Amino acid sequence: MLLHVPRLLSPEEVCAMHARLTAVTWGDGRITAGHQSVRVKHNLQLPESDPVARELSYIVRAALGRSSLFIAAALPLRIFPPLFNCYRSGDSFGDHVDNALRHDRPATGADEAGRPLRTDLSATLFVSSPEDYAGGELSIEDNFGRRRVKFAAGDMVLYPASSVHRVEPVTRGRRLASFFWIQSLVRDAGQRQTLFDLDTAIQQLERDHAGHPALVSLVGIYHNLLRRWVET
Repeated sequence: MLLHVPRLLSPEEVCAMHARLTAVTWGDGRITAGHQSVRVKHNLQLPESDPVARELSYIVRAALGRSSLFIAAALPLRIFPPLFNCYRSGDSFGDHVDNALRHDRPATGADEAGRPLRTDLSATLFVSSPEDYAGGELSIEDNFGRRRVKFAAGDMVLYPASSVHRVEPVTRGRRLASFFWIQSLVRDAGQRQTLFDLDTAIQQLERDHAGHPALVSLVGIYHNLLRRWVET
């Protein structure tokens, strides 16, 4: 699944976040890179302990909680605290696969400090407008080949963490974004896709034929599949 989530952030939230990220002190982006990806990662990253990172992370988490599209597609069990990066002209991130496990840091939440999170899904939330920089597309390999993503500021892309992906070199301007990972209630990608497709069909039927008797049956099927496949 490669899913475009439009307008996750409001224009006001985007503007405020962009202003905050423009004024921060960036660190080396390789701090969260794995053994393989550290050799191809050339960007800047806001340290997780930075107060601005925690403030903006909360804003992103709140926006995710309001997005019915994100919840339906990801069926999130846990979300790694959103991180923030910056690509300047000349920066890039070569082909890599995200680590299967991530460990939350104690500073981001005492309840989940140090617990491993299985990265079922990766997410990139664009903070810079496409016209603010050249290059910098997120290039993702899926069953249909390479797909290049460069969405509007405030939009997010959700994709399998198991996919080979890269950030193309930025040749002008600065690319600001948030990135994070999700552990889903449903581990299997095919099952998760089936549930999303069924949920989408049910919502369309409710819009077009509210009160249709088949809705009760279809909702029951959805929840019975969820009971069968969910892991908590």
